Amino acid sequence: MVEHKKADNKVANHSMFWRLIFRALRLRLQRVFIIFTALTVGASIVTAMAAVYFDINTKMSQELRTFGANFYIGSADGGMINEAELNAILQNAPNDLVTASSPYLYGVVRSDLEKIVLMGVNFDAMRTLAPYWQITGSAINVNFDDRNAIIGKSLAERLHLKVGDSLQLSKNAVEKHRFTIKGIVEAGDATDNMLIVNLEFAQNWLEKEGLANNALLNVQSSSEKNGNVVNQVDQFADRIMQQYPDLTARPIRKVSASEGQILDKIKGLMGLISLVILVLATLCVNTTLIAIVGERAKEFALQKTLGAKKSDIILQISTEILIIAACAIIVGLGLGYLLAQILGLTVFKSYIDMRLPVIPITIALVLLVAFVAVIIPTRRALNINVANALKGE
Repeated sequence: MVEHKKADNKVANHSMFWRLIFRALRLRLQRVFIIFTALTVGASIVTAMAAVYFDINTKMSQELRTFGANFYIGSADGGMINEAELNAILQNAPNDLVTASSPYLYGVVRSDLEKIVLMGVNFDAMRTLAPYWQITGSAINVNFDDRNAIIGKSLAERLHLKVGDSLQLSKNAVEKHRFTIKGIVEAGDATDNMLIVNLEFAQNWLEKEGLANNALLNVQSSSEKNGNVVNQVDQFADRIMQQYPDLTARPIRKVSASEGQILDKIKGLMGLISLVILVLATLCVNTTLIAIVGERAKEFALQKTLGAKKSDIILQISTEILIIAACAIIVGLGLGYLLAQILGLTVFKSYIDMRLPVIPITIALVLLVAFVAVIIPTRRALNINVANALKGE
């Protein structure tokens, strides 16, 4: 009989506990909504940032594969390559795979001012192979122009040249050639210290007819959308090396060290944004809970008078915040996923993959925010002076 009564009391207490929980949430919907919104925003940002964080390397590599020159052909022993072999390779390439190509020839030449590095290219391919070039003046879009040249920004500054100035090259006392500087290029690499001319002139001037140091291609195909382009490009590279053992060919698809540093900075910025949002969410939740505890002072005082223990009040407040946090996590994960896809489509023109760590990271951080935010309000609830609270002081 006594055990039966204890069981009934336990059920009644359990039922009363949940009635108190839902009553407290229902009576303060406005403040509960503020807490829910703060945690949802935190969960959304963390989900989106985490999703992009874990997928950015893959997406950036894919982006780099289709941005500018992304395929290299060079000599296996580090020597020169034959332009005729390159033309044969391009003619036998799969349809629509190669969108642009150019041999690159380098050499040191003498100008009236100092020795400079000459780079010969096919100008009509540069718009595709080097879209990142920032050109002051005009670009050269035809390959047969041997009167105009483009000069790197650093070299132009060193030689005190500007657009429209002339630069004369001297092979000997008799052979000279004068270029008009049509554009000044800033590429952020060694190109900034070079004089860029059409390939045929460079071959003639350097006495390397039909030769080049290497070739760069931009490869792209419709099968890329189906994820098959990587295999097609790799097969293209393998076929080149089988047919021409003296050549090496490879796709340029890996993130370089400098690009890796940029990625690290981007990741650090995303982490900082997430941290700031979480701190603001913590402060918002903390302030709102403190206000709620102040409003419920009489309620907690009455519970203490009726025999409620500190652990009972802690459990009640913790359960309330956990319910709100759970709802915020569910909604936040959904909104965060949508935000990640918007970021992916905007920046990378593709969807962001949700990696395995994203969900547990979001859950852990939102619960951490809720736990930290509830500490001070809970202590205030536990330290309420029963007599003063019941008097309304």
